[in-house]
Amino acid sequence: MAANVIFFLSCLHNIIVFFIIFANDKKNYKIDAASLHLFCFIVLNMSKLFFIITLISICMSCVNSEIKKFESDVFKTDSGKTVSITFIKHASLMIDFEGYFIHVDPVNKQDDMRVDYELFPKANLVLVTHEHYDHLDNETVEIISTKETKFFSTENAVNQLGYGNVVEVGDSFDVDGKVKVEVVPAYNVSPEQLQFHPKERGDVGYVIDLDGLRIYVAGDTENIAEMSNLKDIDIAFLPVNQPYTMKVQQAVDAVLSFEPKVFYPYHYSATNVEEIADKLKDSNIEVRIRQMQ
Repeated sequence: MAANVIFFLSCLHNIIVFFIIFANDKKNYKIDAASLHLFCFIVLNMSKLFFIITLISICMSCVNSEIKKFESDVFKTDSGKTVSITFIKHASLMIDFEGYFIHVDPVNKQDDMRVDYELFPKANLVLVTHEHYDHLDNETVEIISTKETKFFSTENAVNQLGYGNVVEVGDSFDVDGKVKVEVVPAYNVSPEQLQFHPKERGDVGYVIDLDGLRIYVAGDTENIAEMSNLKDIDIAFLPVNQPYTMKVQQAVDAVLSFEPKVFYPYHYSATNVEEIADKLKDSNIEVRIRQMQ
């Protein structure tokens, strides 16, 4: 593909050169032998040029269609900047802040579903909540990363990946002058579930601030007391699946404790999340159901 692109640019250059020569000679209505030879070369290779252009267009169309098959919602910040959230699956999200891409818990395969992350934009920032297989996949992180990509996660996850920045509950930091991140706790509280996400392991969630638009991604957690400390949350993602995270009523109680403007149940597997929407129908919280099983 790289060679074809180079050929395309070479032909384009030659076309421009030819017409410059023609423009210089048009008063005499004559073209020298070299110009004629250049013109013949362009004509003979035009079919290949059009083929390359068509191939590039098809490839770009395939990329766009692969991404577009996932649902996305668009939000505006107070100053009018655009934030688009793409719901990939389970716990995997992509946030586009006017061309700055944040991938959260990117995983390319789970159960019978596989996502071709090769077709997604490269990440400026990767945030991973913890090291479980459905939140951290080394292969996927490598696919979406460049030399400039910044990776943040817990100590266990960073050790598993082999590089990155370790975060702890209570941390807050700025990334590239575009994103403010607050690190919040995520853990189980029900006695029968403590082994899944023990508090002492240090799993996390994130509050992502994009030009004042505040997005809370909870990670794997239950309805913990610290959620009542969350302030001014515009968009919230809370997990609702058993036996690992919240029950339906826990999720309802959780969102009512900090009242985000928009709430997305995610990481919900077989849970009937429509029950959550029904239980919150009289609140001021907008519940949006997306394909985040």
